[in-house]
Amino acid sequence: MTNFRNKTVLITGGANGIGKLLGSKSLKEGAAKLIIWDISQEALQATTAEFKSKGFQNVYPYKVDIANVDSIEKAATEVLLEIGNVDILINNAGIVIGESFRDHTAMDIDNTIKINIGGVMHVTRVFLPDMLRQGSGHIVNISSASAFIGNPKMSVYAGSKWAVLGWSESLRLELEQEPGELRVTTICPSYIDTGMFDGVKAPILFPLLQPEDITNKIIQAVKNNEVIVKAPDNVNLVPVFRSILPPRVFDFFADKLGVYSSMKKFKGHTKKSSDKKHKIDK
Repeated sequence: MTNFRNKTVLITGGANGIGKLLGSKSLKEGAAKLIIWDISQEALQATTAEFKSKGFQNVYPYKVDIANVDSIEKAATEVLLEIGNVDILINNAGIVIGESFRDHTAMDIDNTIKINIGGVMHVTRVFLPDMLRQGSGHIVNISSASAFIGNPKMSVYAGSKWAVLGWSESLRLELEQEPGELRVTTICPSYIDTGMFDGVKAPILFPLLQPEDITNKIIQAVKNNEVIVKAPDNVNLVPVFRSILPPRVFDFFADKLGVYSSMKKFKGHTKKSSDKKHKIDK
Protein backbone atom coordinates (compact mmCIF):
# COMPACT_ATOMS: atom_id res chain seq x y z
CA MET A 1 0.00 0.00 0.00
CA THR A 2 1.09 3.58 -0.67
CA ASN A 3 1.01 5.77 2.41
CA PHE A 4 0.65 9.56 2.06
CA ARG A 5 1.98 10.18 5.55
CA ASN A 6 5.32 12.03 5.57
CA LYS A 7 5.49 11.89 1.77
CA THR A 8 6.16 14.64 -0.76
CA VAL A 9 3.28 14.99 -3.22
CA LEU A 10 3.35 16.95 -6.48
CA ILE A 11 0.13 17.73 -8.38
CA THR A 12 -0.02 19.39 -11.79
CA GLY A 13 -3.00 21.66 -12.37
CA GLY A 14 -3.18 21.67 -8.59
CA ALA A 15 -4.52 25.16 -7.91
CA ASN A 16 -8.10 24.56 -9.07
CA GLY A 17 -10.80 21.94 -9.37
CA ILE A 18 -9.90 18.29 -8.99
CA GLY A 19 -6.21 19.07 -8.52
CA LYS A 20 -6.92 21.40 -5.62
CA LEU A 21 -9.18 18.83 -3.95
CA LEU A 22 -6.52 16.14 -4.37
CA GLY A 23 -3.99 18.46 -2.76
CA SER A 24 -6.28 19.13 0.19
CA LYS A 25 -6.95 15.43 0.70
CA SER A 26 -3.23 14.58 0.39
CA LEU A 27 -2.47 17.02 3.21
CA LYS A 28 -5.26 15.58 5.34
CA GLU A 29 -3.80 12.11 4.71
CA GLY A 30 -0.59 13.33 6.32
CA ALA A 31 1.57 14.39 3.36
CA ALA A 32 4.66 16.20 4.69
CA LYS A 33 4.99 18.48 1.66
CA LEU A 34 2.61 19.47 -1.13
CA ILE A 35 4.02 20.89 -4.36
CA ILE A 36 1.47 22.60 -6.59
CA TRP A 37 2.17 23.22 -10.27
CA ASP A 38 -0.24 25.44 -12.16
CA ILE A 39 -0.15 28.00 -14.96
CA SER A 40 -2.22 30.56 -13.02
CA GLN A 41 -0.16 32.61 -10.57
CA GLU A 42 -3.33 34.09 -9.06
CA ALA A 43 -4.84 30.66 -8.40
CA LEU A 44 -1.55 29.40 -6.98
CA GLN A 45 -1.40 32.24 -4.48
CA ALA A 46 -5.04 31.85 -3.45
CA THR A 47 -4.83 28.06 -3.01
CA THR A 48 -1.55 28.23 -1.11
CA ALA A 49 -2.94 30.91 1.21
CA GLU A 50 -6.09 28.84 1.79
CA PHE A 51 -4.15 25.69 2.68
CA LYS A 52 -1.79 27.57 5.00
CA SER A 53 -4.72 29.23 6.74
CA LYS A 54 -5.90 25.72 7.61
CA GLY A 55 -2.59 24.90 9.26
CA PHE A 56 -0.78 23.26 6.34
CA GLN A 57 2.44 25.25 6.11
CA ASN A 58 4.52 23.01 3.85
CA VAL A 59 2.84 24.00 0.58
CA TYR A 60 5.06 24.99 -2.32
CA PRO A 61 3.54 26.69 -5.38
CA TYR A 62 5.28 26.83 -8.77
CA LYS A 63 4.03 28.56 -11.89
CA VAL A 64 4.63 26.02 -14.66
CA ASP A 65 3.44 25.80 -18.25
CA ILE A 66 2.90 22.08 -18.78
CA ALA A 67 2.84 22.65 -22.55
CA ASN A 68 6.44 23.89 -22.45
CA VAL A 69 9.24 21.37 -21.89
CA ASP A 70 11.71 24.08 -20.81
CA SER A 71 9.24 25.28 -18.17
CA ILE A 72 8.80 21.72 -16.88
CA GLU A 73 12.53 21.04 -16.70
CA LYS A 74 13.33 24.36 -15.02
CA ALA A 75 10.64 23.88 -12.37
CA ALA A 76 11.67 20.25 -11.80
CA THR A 77 15.28 21.28 -11.20
CA GLU A 78 14.11 23.87 -8.67
CA VAL A 79 11.89 21.34 -6.91
CA LEU A 80 14.64 18.72 -6.63
CA LEU A 81 17.16 21.26 -5.34
CA GLU A 82 14.86 23.20 -3.01
CA ILE A 83 12.53 20.48 -1.71
CA GLY A 84 13.88 17.07 -2.68
CA ASN A 85 12.53 13.94 -4.31
CA VAL A 86 8.86 13.55 -5.16
CA ASP A 87 7.22 10.45 -3.68
CA ILE A 88 3.75 10.73 -5.22
CA LEU A 89 3.27 12.44 -8.58
CA ILE A 90 -0.28 13.17 -9.75
CA ASN A 91 -0.46 14.16 -13.43
CA ASN A 92 -3.77 16.00 -13.30
CA ALA A 93 -3.43 19.00 -15.66
CA GLY A 94 -5.37 18.74 -18.93
CA ILE A 95 -7.49 20.60 -21.45
CA VAL A 96 -10.50 19.85 -23.64
CA ILE A 97 -11.56 21.83 -26.71
CA GLY A 98 -14.98 20.23 -27.24
CA GLU A 99 -15.63 20.99 -30.90
CA SER A 100 -15.92 19.02 -34.13
CA PHE A 101 -12.51 18.14 -35.52
CA ARG A 102 -13.11 20.28 -38.61
CA ASP A 103 -13.37 23.33 -36.33
CA HIS A 104 -10.09 22.70 -34.53
CA THR A 105 -7.23 25.05 -35.29
CA ALA A 106 -3.63 23.88 -35.49
CA MET A 107 -3.10 25.54 -32.11
CA ASP A 108 -6.03 23.63 -30.60
CA ILE A 109 -4.55 20.32 -31.68
CA ASP A 110 -0.98 21.15 -30.71
CA ASN A 111 -1.94 22.50 -27.27
CA THR A 112 -4.05 19.44 -26.48
CA ILE A 113 -1.24 17.11 -27.46
CA LYS A 114 1.42 19.15 -25.64
CA ILE A 115 -0.55 19.32 -22.40
CA ASN A 116 -2.55 16.09 -22.29
CA ILE A 117 0.16 13.80 -23.66
CA GLY A 118 3.52 15.57 -23.70
CA GLY A 119 2.98 17.24 -20.35
CA VAL A 120 2.17 13.98 -18.61
CA MET A 121 5.15 12.21 -20.13
CA HIS A 122 7.69 14.99 -19.62
CA VAL A 123 6.68 15.68 -16.02
CA THR A 124 7.05 11.99 -15.27
CA ARG A 125 10.35 11.84 -17.17
CA VAL A 126 12.00 14.52 -15.04
CA PHE A 127 11.05 12.97 -11.69
CA LEU A 128 11.31 9.27 -12.52
CA PRO A 129 15.13 8.94 -12.25
CA ASP A 130 15.08 9.95 -8.58
CA MET A 131 12.18 7.60 -7.88
CA LEU A 132 14.21 4.79 -9.43
CA ARG A 133 17.27 5.72 -7.36
CA GLN A 134 15.31 5.74 -4.10
CA GLY A 135 13.50 2.55 -5.09
CA SER A 136 10.01 3.91 -4.46
CA GLY A 137 7.42 6.22 -5.93
CA HIS A 138 3.83 6.34 -7.10
CA ILE A 139 2.73 7.97 -10.36
CA VAL A 140 -0.94 8.75 -10.91
CA ASN A 141 -2.07 9.57 -14.44
CA ILE A 142 -5.51 11.05 -15.07
CA SER A 143 -6.82 9.61 -18.31
CA SER A 144 -10.55 9.46 -19.11
CA ALA A 145 -13.44 7.14 -19.87
CA SER A 146 -13.08 8.55 -23.40
CA ALA A 147 -9.97 6.36 -23.65
CA PHE A 148 -12.39 3.47 -24.23
CA ILE A 149 -14.93 5.05 -26.57
CA GLY A 150 -14.97 7.64 -29.32
CA ASN A 151 -17.32 10.61 -28.99
CA PRO A 152 -18.38 13.45 -31.29
CA LYS A 153 -16.76 16.80 -30.40
CA MET A 154 -14.07 15.01 -28.41
CA SER A 155 -11.83 13.62 -31.16
CA VAL A 156 -8.54 15.24 -30.15
CA TYR A 157 -9.27 15.00 -26.42
CA ALA A 158 -10.25 11.32 -26.70
CA GLY A 159 -7.18 10.64 -28.82
CA SER A 160 -4.97 12.22 -26.18
CA LYS A 161 -6.55 10.19 -23.40
CA TRP A 162 -6.21 6.94 -25.36
CA ALA A 163 -2.52 7.81 -25.62
CA VAL A 164 -2.25 8.47 -21.88
CA LEU A 165 -3.87 5.13 -21.08
CA GLY A 166 -1.56 3.17 -23.41
CA TRP A 167 1.55 4.96 -22.18
CA SER A 168 0.56 4.72 -18.51
CA GLU A 169 -0.07 0.98 -18.70
CA SER A 170 3.23 0.42 -20.54
CA LEU A 171 5.08 2.50 -17.93
CA ARG A 172 3.47 0.47 -15.15
CA LEU A 173 4.68 -2.79 -16.67
CA GLU A 174 8.20 -1.41 -17.10
CA LEU A 175 8.39 -0.21 -13.51
CA GLU A 176 7.07 -3.49 -12.15
CA GLN A 177 10.20 -5.07 -13.64
CA GLU A 178 12.40 -2.72 -11.62
CA PRO A 179 13.52 -3.41 -8.04
CA GLY A 180 11.73 -1.55 -5.30
CA GLU A 181 8.21 -0.23 -4.85
CA LEU A 182 7.40 1.73 -8.02
CA ARG A 183 3.68 2.05 -8.74
CA VAL A 184 1.51 3.50 -11.50
CA THR A 185 -2.23 4.09 -11.21
CA THR A 186 -4.34 5.22 -14.16
CA ILE A 187 -7.64 7.01 -13.52
CA CYS A 188 -10.35 6.88 -16.19
CA PRO A 189 -13.35 8.95 -15.08
CA SER A 190 -16.43 9.90 -17.06
CA TYR A 191 -17.65 13.52 -16.94
CA ILE A 192 -16.92 15.28 -13.66
CA ASP A 193 -19.20 18.05 -12.41
CA THR A 194 -16.64 20.85 -12.66
CA GLY A 195 -16.30 23.88 -14.93
CA MET A 196 -14.20 21.86 -17.35
CA PHE A 197 -17.33 20.13 -18.64
CA ASP A 198 -19.99 22.81 -18.20
CA GLY A 199 -22.91 22.22 -20.53
CA VAL A 200 -22.39 18.48 -20.86
CA LYS A 201 -25.47 16.27 -20.65
CA ALA A 202 -24.52 13.12 -18.77
CA PRO A 203 -25.44 9.91 -20.63
CA ILE A 204 -27.91 7.44 -19.17
CA LEU A 205 -26.05 5.01 -16.87
CA PHE A 206 -23.10 7.42 -16.61
CA PRO A 207 -24.14 10.18 -14.18
CA LEU A 208 -21.94 13.21 -13.60
CA LEU A 209 -19.25 12.42 -11.06
CA GLN A 210 -19.09 14.68 -8.04
CA PRO A 211 -15.60 16.12 -7.39
CA GLU A 212 -15.66 15.04 -3.75
CA ASP A 213 -16.51 11.44 -4.68
CA ILE A 214 -13.99 11.00 -7.51
CA THR A 215 -11.13 12.54 -5.52
CA ASN A 216 -11.90 10.22 -2.61
CA LYS A 217 -11.80 7.34 -5.07
CA ILE A 218 -8.44 8.48 -6.45
CA ILE A 219 -6.87 8.84 -3.01
CA GLN A 220 -8.12 5.39 -2.02
CA ALA A 221 -6.85 3.91 -5.30
CA VAL A 222 -3.37 5.25 -4.59
CA LYS A 223 -3.42 3.90 -1.03
CA ASN A 224 -4.49 0.48 -2.35
CA ASN A 225 -1.99 0.49 -5.27
CA GLU A 226 -4.82 -0.04 -7.74
CA VAL A 227 -3.74 -0.43 -11.36
CA ILE A 228 -6.64 1.24 -13.13
CA VAL A 229 -9.78 2.95 -11.89
CA LYS A 230 -12.85 3.45 -14.05
CA ALA A 231 -15.61 5.70 -12.74
CA PRO A 232 -18.50 5.40 -12.44
CA ASP A 233 -18.44 1.63 -12.20
CA ASN A 234 -20.54 1.28 -15.37
CA VAL A 235 -17.53 2.44 -17.40
CA ASN A 236 -16.18 -1.09 -16.83
CA LEU A 237 -18.89 -2.34 -19.18
CA VAL A 238 -17.75 -0.21 -22.12
CA PRO A 239 -14.69 -2.22 -23.22
CA VAL A 240 -16.64 -5.45 -22.66
CA PHE A 241 -19.50 -4.47 -24.96
CA ARG A 242 -17.13 -2.94 -27.51
CA SER A 243 -15.37 -6.30 -27.76
CA ILE A 244 -18.50 -8.45 -28.18
CA LEU A 245 -20.84 -6.23 -30.20
CA PRO A 246 -20.44 -5.35 -33.88
CA PRO A 247 -19.38 -1.68 -34.20
CA ARG A 248 -22.70 -0.50 -35.64
CA VAL A 249 -24.67 -2.27 -32.92
CA PHE A 250 -22.45 -0.74 -30.26
CA ASP A 251 -22.91 2.68 -31.88
CA PHE A 252 -26.70 2.22 -31.82
CA PHE A 253 -26.79 1.58 -28.09
CA ALA A 254 -24.20 4.24 -27.26
CA ASP A 255 -26.27 6.76 -29.20
CA LYS A 256 -29.52 5.72 -27.52
CA LEU A 257 -27.88 6.04 -24.11
CA GLY A 258 -26.92 9.61 -24.92
CA VAL A 259 -23.15 9.11 -25.14
CA TYR A 260 -22.79 10.49 -28.66
CA SER A 261 -24.92 13.55 -27.95
CA SER A 262 -23.46 14.32 -24.52
CA MET A 263 -21.19 17.11 -25.83
CA LYS A 264 -23.85 18.75 -28.00
CA LYS A 265 -24.32 21.77 -25.69
CA PHE A 266 -20.84 21.75 -24.20
CA LYS A 267 -19.57 25.12 -22.95
CA GLY A 268 -16.65 24.44 -20.59
CA HIS A 269 -14.34 27.13 -19.29
CA THR A 270 -13.85 29.86 -21.87
CA LYS A 271 -10.86 31.95 -22.78
CA LYS A 272 -10.96 34.63 -25.44
CA SER A 273 -8.57 34.38 -28.34
CA SER A 274 -8.25 36.18 -31.64
CA ASP A 275 -10.28 33.69 -33.63
CA LYS A 276 -12.59 31.74 -31.30
CA LYS A 277 -13.30 30.63 -27.76
CA HIS A 278 -11.25 27.77 -26.41
CA LYS A 279 -12.58 25.46 -23.75
CA ILE A 280 -9.85 24.91 -21.21
CA ASP A 281 -9.15 23.42 -17.82
CA LYS A 282 -6.97 25.58 -15.59
